[in-house]
Amino acid sequence: MNKKPFTSIVMGIAGGLAAWMLGVWLWAMWYLGRRDVHRTLAEPQNQAPKGRAVLEEKETEIYTVTHLIEDGIERVTYTPKRRRFETPIFFQHGMWHGAWCWQHWQALFAGWGWESHAISLPGHTGSPSQRPMQLTTLDYYLAFIKTEIERLPRKPVLVGHSMGGALTQWYLRHVDDDLPAVVLVAPWVSHRTLEDGLPRFLKLDPLGVFLMFFTLSATQFMRTPYHAAKKLTTGGALYTPEELHARLGPESGLVMLQHNPPFWAPAEEVRAPMLWLAAEKDTLIGEPAARQSAAHYKADYVVVPDAGHNLMMEHNYRATAEQVRDWLAAQGVE
Repeated sequence: MNKKPFTSIVMGIAGGLAAWMLGVWLWAMWYLGRRDVHRTLAEPQNQAPKGRAVLEEKETEIYTVTHLIEDGIERVTYTPKRRRFETPIFFQHGMWHGAWCWQHWQALFAGWGWESHAISLPGHTGSPSQRPMQLTTLDYYLAFIKTEIERLPRKPVLVGHSMGGALTQWYLRHVDDDLPAVVLVAPWVSHRTLEDGLPRFLKLDPLGVFLMFFTLSATQFMRTPYHAAKKLTTGGALYTPEELHARLGPESGLVMLQHNPPFWAPAEEVRAPMLWLAAEKDTLIGEPAARQSAAHYKADYVVVPDAGHNLMMEHNYRATAEQVRDWLAAQGVE
């Protein structure tokens, strides 16, 4: 067999892939460079048809649950029978997830007297897509969070997980930092995701990283139950790998690029008291970088032992929620 033609074919394929990757990166930088967060927030982003569909209304001795899709946004509200606090809690999910991921915490906090709200961003779980997933960005998601928070009767405690933690930081930077309290749950780091995350991701799943940046879709990073469980939970989680993977959905790759300079810089000061929860066994977020990020915001910092990235569904989810509850009490949130 003549190896020269074979080698030429391989080199040609490799060159084509490299050229494609370069083109994708250049387009992504151009596209993100054209984003203006203030313009995005000033313009209506929700283009879904008007309408309201109630999916579930459940009542227990402790709380009621209202699960609906209204004007294209899935909302889950837990209302306690014995309300102890006037301040609501707003839970924001991260990449691939939806409002469903907060149900165990929402039930706990309702039992403690808190009303809480969780939404699914467009293209996640019950909220239909309103634009191609590869074109969704953090400023686009932020506009929906801003609208949802404005629907509430008073400013909430804002709780964000992972990308939701990044969106919480964007909210504090670009919308309002005068909130009763903020809780970041295994969030993206404060300054740049690529510096901490990319080396970790390449070691964890080089093929997933390649597919993510080749297509600008992060969906393939969670392509099997094995990958979902390996990256998000530990062995004692509330969901099996199969159950978790079945609930996950598509996600944009642009969002991770946008949480980096020159497109992003964190607020230098934040008025809202902040709690930063890191997971000891987090495979996606490095603990040293999380600690440095918390120090930047002067946040109270807690490392949750023996837990993976999805703290709200780990075996010790209740103990973690109790830490949040006690911290909110210490802040005097009413």
